[in-house]
Amino acid sequence: MEELREILRGNLNIEFRSAVLSNPRKKDGAVKVKVRPLLQKEKLIFQLEEFRNNQAFHKNADPQEAEEALLAYMENMRQMQMETAGASYTILVSKKGKISVKQRAQAQCVKEKEIDRSHNRRKKYVLEEGVPVPFLLELGVMTKEGKIVNSRFDKFRQINRFLEFIEDILPELDKDRELTILDFGCGKSYLTFAIYYYLHELKKYDIRIIGLDLKKDVIRWCNELSKKYGYEKLTFQEGNIADYSESGTGSVDMVVTLHACDTATDYALAKAVGWGAKVILSVPCCQHELNGQMENDILKPVLGYGLIKERMAALVTDALRAQYLEREGYDAQILEFISLEHTPKNILIRAVKTGKKGGNGEAVRRCEEFLHVSPTLGRLLERKGE
Repeated sequence: MEELREILRGNLNIEFRSAVLSNPRKKDGAVKVKVRPLLQKEKLIFQLEEFRNNQAFHKNADPQEAEEALLAYMENMRQMQMETAGASYTILVSKKGKISVKQRAQAQCVKEKEIDRSHNRRKKYVLEEGVPVPFLLELGVMTKEGKIVNSRFDKFRQINRFLEFIEDILPELDKDRELTILDFGCGKSYLTFAIYYYLHELKKYDIRIIGLDLKKDVIRWCNELSKKYGYEKLTFQEGNIADYSESGTGSVDMVVTLHACDTATDYALAKAVGWGAKVILSVPCCQHELNGQMENDILKPVLGYGLIKERMAALVTDALRAQYLEREGYDAQILEFISLEHTPKNILIRAVKTGKKGGNGEAVRRCEEFLHVSPTLGRLLERKGE
C-alpha cells in the first residue's frame, strides 16, 4: 500500500475535490466511502461518509488522519476514483493486493471550476439540478430552466441513484472501443435515456444501447424521442426477453433489466451470462415463482402466513439469483436501489464478471433442497439457456 500512501499524501491538500471508494471484498463492512474537503475556521479537513447496512456514517479528519483512514478502507475495497483540481485517478486493487493506477489530466474547464468546501452544501447529483437535460424535459421531470418538477423529484432521485451504480463500474468498461448495452423491458425508458446521456454525452464513451419492450406504442415513442435528440446509437425494438437473439449486435458488454416481471428477469440474466456480459444490473419485480414452490417442515409455522411467505420467497429468489451469478464467474452484490418510502421494489443486483467460477454450487443445491425450490434461472443456466 506504499504506492497508494504516496498518492494520497500528495493529493490530500487544498487541490483535492472528491474520492469514492467502492466494490468491497467483504460485504459485512463499509460498501462505499465518499470523501470531500471542508474548511472549518480556515482549516482544511476531510469529511468521510461511510455507507454500511443501508445507513450513512460521517466523520471528519485532518489530512494525516484521512490518509490512514483511506488506507484502512482500501484493505477491503477494490477501487477508488479520486478527483483533484489537476488530475483524475482510477485506482484498482487486485485480489493479490497489487495496485494499478490510471491518471488523467483534468480538462481546463474542470481545473477552473471552483471547489465547494462548504459544510452545509446541497446534495450533489450525477445529473445536476439547474442544468437542463433534454430528455428530462421531454419526460416531464425538469422544466426548461433545469428546475426539478416537485411531483417528479422521486423519479429524479431514482435516475441519479441508478447512475451512481453505473459510476461505480466505469473502471470495468473499455473506453477504447464501442460498447453494446442491452436494456430488457425498458418501458418508458427514463433510465435507458439516462444511461445513454451519462455515458455518451457526459463521459464520452462510444456506446450503443438497444432497448427492448413488448409495447408497440412505447417503442415507437422512444425511437421518435431518440431521433429528436440525435441519439444515433440509442434504438428501441419490440420483442420478448426470452426469444431475443443478439444476432447482429456482436459482443454484449452490459445487460440492464429493470422491473422485468417475475421470470422475465431470469431469462434476461441467463441471456447476459450466455453472452459473457461484463456487467449486469438488474432490478427484479413480482417474484411469484418460488411462492408457489417453497415448502419446508421446519419453517411450516412461519410459511403459514401468506404475506410472510410471499416476502420470504421474493428475497430468496433474488438471493439465489445472485448466487447463481457467483457460480457462473461473477462478483454479485445485492444493493438498495431506492428506499422503501418510494417503492417496494428496492433491490438491485449488480454483477461484474471476474471469470473465476464460484465454489458455491453444492451449498446452493442444499439450499434448493431445503426449501424445495427449483428457480428458473438455475434451470436455464444448467441447460445453458436452451
